[in-house]
Amino acid sequence: MNLFYYISDFIIPILIVYILVTGLAAKIPVYDEFVKGAAEGIHTVLKILPTLVGLMVAVGMLRASGFLELISRLLTVPAQWIHFPVELVPLAIVRLFSSSAATSLALDIYKEYGTDSQIGLIASIMMSSTETVFYTMSVYFLTAKVSKTRWTLAGALLSTLAGIFTSVMLARMG
Repeated sequence: MNLFYYISDFIIPILIVYILVTGLAAKIPVYDEFVKGAAEGIHTVLKILPTLVGLMVAVGMLRASGFLELISRLLTVPAQWIHFPVELVPLAIVRLFSSSAATSLALDIYKEYGTDSQIGLIASIMMSSTETVFYTMSVYFLTAKVSKTRWTLAGALLSTLAGIFTSVMLARMG
């Protein structure tokens, strides 16, 4: 195990040196290419910034308005019916939109129930096995200029449900 810690300390510097040596060997102006890539990265960030701000504002409004609590109350009976902890319904909803807001909710869950509780375990597994579907779709599709999403949303929501179901099952087995 110590070997992995040792390797992990040097993997990034080795990768950087490898890229530099390979670029220089191929007579590529490495620094100029780096600057071009950085400029493209900044351009991409500026292009997706309105989408990011809109999503952050929407999540903030959901939390502040009480709409999230209303949705959670409406989903209490279905959640109980499928044996999903009602306390995690807001986390499951917010996770679809924002990773940072979901992390904040998960921290609140850990403070209230503990990290080793069944609810804490489910929250942890759910955070690592689900994706911010709407954020990811809006950012990546906007960047790639994809206008027809076809079955992406349905597939992403189905995989999120599978991640949530699996997190409940794994936490209950442990």
